[in-house]
Amino acid sequence: MAPFLAYEDKGAKLSTPLPLVLIHGHPFDHTMWKPQVTAFSPTRRVIAPDLRGYGASPVVDGVTPLSTFAEDIAALLDELHVEHFVLGGLSMGGQIVMECYAQFPHRIRGLILADTFASSETPAGKKSRNEMADRLLVEGMRGYADEVLHKMVAPYADPTVAAHVHGMMTATPPPGAAAALRGRAERPDYRELLTRVRVPSLVVVGEDDEYTPVPDAKSMAEALPDATLQVIPRAAHMPNLERPGEFNEALARFLGQVDGPA
Repeated sequence: MAPFLAYEDKGAKLSTPLPLVLIHGHPFDHTMWKPQVTAFSPTRRVIAPDLRGYGASPVVDGVTPLSTFAEDIAALLDELHVEHFVLGGLSMGGQIVMECYAQFPHRIRGLILADTFASSETPAGKKSRNEMADRLLVEGMRGYADEVLHKMVAPYADPTVAAHVHGMMTATPPPGAAAALRGRAERPDYRELLTRVRVPSLVVVGEDDEYTPVPDAKSMAEALPDATLQVIPRAAHMPNLERPGEFNEALARFLGQVDGPA
């Protein structure tokens, strides 16, 4: 049976290091992980899917809760015969990573939580996400992309990085983005879950991230029993693209730690 999600799958299928699975944020697609796929696929299997409603994956209207995204990831990895892996995600992708740990912790050997946060949505946040979902369905993605580009990446970021991020946002189907926004508005609180994580974790954040500031990352790292915090200088919400060298160095150190005996 063909997998539901579109995905990129690079690297040796039977490599000794654990596979690395990377979950993109909103409103992006799997190509946001290009620097990491390029850097790590020569030595390990790297899998980067397009979430439902994004990229080349099917668009589903309505509401897509984080639990559904996690179920999709599990189904894809079942199809690819990947039992154990290191799982990472950025922003919404990080929240999906937390939901995956809630659903199938026995399969996950390490967590990467980048520019994300664990708390549930506030009443004001719920209202804002639902209003934005309505707006995207009426107006499309371009106006939103123009408005938030330099919160996603810092104003001083490389113009080619900004162009890539803007292109991902404008290419996202509005119904998929709206369904995800409505789902995130109803997300659970993962803070207690973090205290029960039993695998090593890497928490990464851009120094100038306005969406998920450094104090949020510090709180997550303090809650996790075995966590490393890495603050990436001169980066905003997408340090993996803005400062790929520094991001990849932190990720390589972490993977070296996780690749030891389970």
